[in-house]
Amino acid sequence: MSGDGLLVAVDSKIHRVPAQVKLVALFVFVLAVVSTPAASFWAFALYAVLLVGAVVMAKLPALVVSRRLAVETPFIVFALLLPFVATGPTIDVLGLELSRSGVLGAWNVLAKGTLGVVAAILLSATTGPRELLAGLERLRLPATLIAILSFMVRYLSVVSDDLHRMRIARESRGYVGGRAGHLRAVAGGVGALFVRSFERGERVHLAMRSRGYTGRMPLLGEVGASRAQWLEGLTISLAAVAIAVAARVVGL
Repeated sequence: MSGDGLLVAVDSKIHRVPAQVKLVALFVFVLAVVSTPAASFWAFALYAVLLVGAVVMAKLPALVVSRRLAVETPFIVFALLLPFVATGPTIDVLGLELSRSGVLGAWNVLAKGTLGVVAAILLSATTGPRELLAGLERLRLPATLIAILSFMVRYLSVVSDDLHRMRIARESRGYVGGRAGHLRAVAGGVGALFVRSFERGERVHLAMRSRGYTGRMPLLGEVGASRAQWLEGLTISLAAVAIAVAARVVGL
């Protein structure tokens, strides 16, 4: 499988945790975060401390994490608009009349969204694509879905290279269209790329069948995680569950 995706290739304790453990840990952590009442500000502060500690332990550069947080921009824009469009009682903030429920909703989206994105960044930066697929396989994800994901990861770079070569070929032939013309050219290129990818898929499938493919891919990983690795990998997530339970109890 080509490429390492979003992996940051350093040696750390979190990098060495089996992928299936990290996948379960991410699910449990996100579940704990989203189940926490928005008004429990102290709980979100503790979640942030846990994540910062994990990022430091994984030896991830702060610049890399901050750049990848840009994927959260649409949610930030939505959250910033909430206090102005929500209804209900208002509060005065720097001379602006903002909805009280909108402010709390904006905080809820920003806090939970940011924590979830950072947790996902931590997973993608410490686990390669092949390891992720092997982890999903160890978690008993359907074999057909594993095969589809495997081919998607493998051929994503191939399709991207095709698109890049088509752009170079178009520009080398003197193409200088305006914005509308550029969109037409891109749409035509995407259509041609789809047909080419479909034909490539048929050829690959035929080649696999001729080599004895029976509908099941070879196992990507046969080694499971030990009990100690599960306990170590789930430490932060279990701490997050304890925080979520405490926040629920305090809020009653």
